[in-house]
Formats: sequence, structure tokens, C-alpha cells
Amino acid sequence: MPTYWNEDQQMLADSARPFLADKAPVSHLRALRDEGNADGFSRDLWREFADMGFTGLLVGEEDGGLGLGHVEAGVVLEEIGRNLSPSPFLTTSIGAVTALKSGSPAARQAWLPGIVAGETVAALALEEGARHRPHRVATKAQRSGNGFRIDGAKSFAVQAQASDLLIVSARTAGGEREADGITLFAIPRSAPGVTLQSEMLVDGGHAARVLLEGVEVDGDAVLGEVDRGSDTLGHVLSALRAGSSAELVGLAEGASGMTLSYLRTRKQFDRIIGSFQALQHRAAQLYCEIEVARAATLKAQQLLDDGSEGAHEAASVAKAMTGMASALAVQEAIQMHGGIGMTDEHDIGFFMKRQRVLAEMFGDADFHAEALARAAGY
Repeated sequence: MPTYWNEDQQMLADSARPFLADKAPVSHLRALRDEGNADGFSRDLWREFADMGFTGLLVGEEDGGLGLGHVEAGVVLEEIGRNLSPSPFLTTSIGAVTALKSGSPAARQAWLPGIVAGETVAALALEEGARHRPHRVATKAQRSGNGFRIDGAKSFAVQAQASDLLIVSARTAGGEREADGITLFAIPRSAPGVTLQSEMLVDGGHAARVLLEGVEVDGDAVLGEVDRGSDTLGHVLSALRAGSSAELVGLAEGASGMTLSYLRTRKQFDRIIGSFQALQHRAAQLYCEIEVARAATLKAQQLLDDGSEGAHEAASVAKAMTGMASALAVQEAIQMHGGIGMTDEHDIGFFMKRQRVLAEMFGDADFHAEALARAAGY
């Protein structure tokens, strides 16, 4: 597999880069945060995502989308990360679309056209604890009539307060920590029995605790197979991990680029500080770490598009490596900027805040290192 984009993917990058740099730079995020925007993103901008074709990248042509793959989605996510552009692209166009592909024709018809049109926002309600443990599911779904009755609580559902659709994992069989017995459901945010407790995150985004009390859904709400949702959940998580890895690569490049610009202009003792060899070595190491993380991410995306059995492991490798590389990028950025990097007035701090949130989502570097070690028999 090539470790670079093909001509079509490069053309997509050439259209995404100026669009996001113009429409949603860091100043756009700052403005939304300062005004206390309840959604945490611009709905007008989300509709412009649709006009650009971004929202339907992963949606099949039979459902009105472009039928492209995770590599193409990653191209857009890199630019989102580079500009810290607030949007529901990761949760909606990656996570929810991957889950809905396992749904019934009725479920796909109910939700995918709205996603493609930029009218529908989806959130993922998959977590129940303080740490990423997606297979620890206590929320219960019991058969009721032609469907299910769902009761439970989910945590850290990003952008749930602005969503129209919730992708929820619930237990239809087995014990709380068993991988078997999980089923995924597509639940309207407005369904009776759904309530939210939303809070702003450190990066200016929003996440909610989702309470489900006697929520009734019909059989068409099931995504994948009843009791065997761990397979669908695995595909969704791998797509999200590869996608968030691409965003972390873009974020690391954005922070690195801002830092290099500073090194080339900031003077101390009548010398450009970038002329000091110690800083040049640190910048060179950072460049290498980002490029290795980018290669791991592209590998995961390609394996996902090929339907390879190694995609899940590759997604964990990518998430771990991008988590570490992006952490290095923002730490170096703050250190090299010195005191001004600690101020809210300077944009570099936004990169650190977004990195801390994104690195935790769908498993941090330690989570994936442990998962890979266990898979290798350690």
C-alpha cells in the first residue's frame, strides 16, 4: 500500500485546506467559545460542509452519498485538526454513518439523507464510566412489543446536546462486562424518556450525560444484530479511532507550524531563536514523530477501506502513536513560545486543550498500548 495520497485524494485535500482555513480557523473556535455558543459549532458551517460534499463521504451512493472511504474522510479530518475547526464531522459523518451502514433500510433512509444534507447531527452514547471502556455496558434494552424498552445512563456523549440522533449501546443479554450481549440502537434525540445533562469541555466543545428512562424504540432502530452488536461496535470504534488519529495529525501539524513560525521571528539577544541548534534538534525530532504517526494513520485508514482483519489493530496503533506525537507537539509548542503560550490571548493554547480532549476520546495511548500488548499475548 502506498504511504501517500493518490491524485484524487490530493485534490480533495487541495479543496478542503483553503475551505477550512477560510471558514473555520482558530479565531472561529475562539468566537464560538467567547459567545457561549450552546452547540459548540456553527450549523451554517455544517451545511457548508454538506455543500462541499464532506458530510456524505462515507455514505454509499445508493443512500445519496459519495461512497468514498476512510482515507478520504481522513483528508478532511486533518484539515479540521490543523485549524481546530469545531464541527460534528467525526461523530456524525464517521461514527454514526459507520453504525447506520449496519442498520435496516428504514433506519438508513430515516437518517442518512439528513446527514448528507448537513441537516442532521448525531452523537455517540457509548461510554458509561470515567475511562474509555466501551464494552462495559450496564444500560439495558428489554424486548417490548415489536421493539425494545431502554433504561440506563451514558456518559461523555460529545455534542449530544446539539444532536438529532443518538447511537446508543445497550445490553440485551449477558453480564455488564461481557463483550457478547451488546446491541446498538439508533434513537431520536427527541424520543420520550431521553434527557441530557450537558457541560462545556476544556476545548470549548460540549459533552453530555444521557439518561434513558423507559425509552421505547421499534425493531428498525437496531443497528447490526441483536446480542451481537460488539462486531458493529468494533467497526464503529475503529473508524472513530482512525478518524480521530487523522485529526490529531492535523492538530500536531498546526501546532508545529505555529511554533516554527514563532522560532523564525522571535529574537533574543539580537538573534532569531530558531538559530539555536538545541531548538532545531527538537523541531527535527517533532517533525519525524508526526510523519511516523501520519504513516500509521494512513495504514489504518487503508486497511479499514479494504475490510482487512488487521484494521482494528492498526487503528489502535494509529491512535496510540498520534496521541503521543500530538502530545509532544503541543508540549513543545507551549515551551518554545514561552510565557505567551500560557495566555488565553495566544492561539497556541487552544491546540493543547483540544489535544487533551481528543487524545482521551475512544481510548488514549495507554489504553491502546495495553490492548495491543494483550492481543500479542503479554
